Order: sequence, then structure tokens, then C-alpha cells
Amino acid sequence: MGLIYADITLQNSVDTGMSRRGALPDEQVRQMNVNALIDTGAVTLTINDEIAKQLGLEVKDQVDVELADGTRGKSDLVGPVDIRFQNRITSCLALVLSDASEVLLGAIPMEGMDVVIDPKLQQLTVHPDRPFHAGMKVK
Repeated sequence: MGLIYADITLQNSVDTGMSRRGALPDEQVRQMNVNALIDTGAVTLTINDEIAKQLGLEVKDQVDVELADGTRGKSDLVGPVDIRFQNRITSCLALVLSDASEVLLGAIPMEGMDVVIDPKLQQLTVHPDRPFHAGMKVK
């Protein structure tokens, strides 16, 4: 199976909440559409500095990270950020990798949106058993 990408929308969750309460016009919600690499080996959403800045995401913490090549370092954890894919949405914090050339959509937000990889079509899709709404296993 080759690399799989999906078009997702990233939104500043604080802006989204303010918009829902009428404190911010919808058109002022900071958001962007990106083509993300679907990476089941990554834990969470990974973005670069430019995306974090454009979305106006607040630094929540700094965490120790280990990259796929074994490199270790520290990265900012920012957010919250809403992630939208087709008829699904989830919110999470994002890991900022300064040199990242592409957005990685990791396992936690994928679980939150109840999406799966279709190996035949080599694409991300909503869970086929729940096409109209997300489901979660709670226990």
C-alpha cells in the first residue's frame, strides 16, 4: 500500500466556539484546508509553525518527542484545533514540528472521527458501518 492523503479542514477551536456563541462572525473563524498524510504510526495531528501561526493556536505545553527516524527533541503542543473530514469532526491538540513539510493525521484524531483506511481504494473513508455519524467505543 502506498502513501495515503486526505483533504481535511483545520479550524481554531476557540474561534469556532466564539462563532457559535455569536461573538465572532463565521467568516472570521481561522481555518485552512490541507492535504494531510494519513499516518497510523503518528499519535496525533502534526503541523508546522506556519500553520500554527495562521490558525492562531495557543501553545499549551512543550513535550519531548521521538520522530520515526529516532531523532529526539522538544516540540510545542498547540490548540485546540478542530479537524473536519467529510461529515466528521474531532478536536485535539496538535504537535508542532518546525521543519514539517506536510500535515500528519495520526491515530487519535482518526479514532475521534471514526474513520478508516480503505486498503483497496487506498483512501481515508468514514467507517462503513456508520456512514452517517461517528461512533466511539467507550469501554
